[in-house]
Amino acid sequence: MPYPKIVSRFKQRLQLRLKNPASPLLRDHKLIGAKSEYRSFSVAGDIRVVYKIEDDIFRLYDIGTHNQVYK
Repeated sequence: MPYPKIVSRFKQRLQLRLKNPASPLLRDHKLIGAKSEYRSFSVAGDIRVVYKIEDDIFRLYDIGTHNQVYK
């Protein structure tokens, strides 16, 4: 694993998102523009996860730095 601390934090934040989506630690928000059907939450520092909930299914689409996932 190239980034074990990030992987560990991702797992923690994903569990937090599933249990408490309103947690301020996540900085969860709806995206705008071409990605307006998606949402994002923070993993650590500049690392974000882009996801969508469809028919009660939580789907992860991207993970990376702010610039990588919002381009």
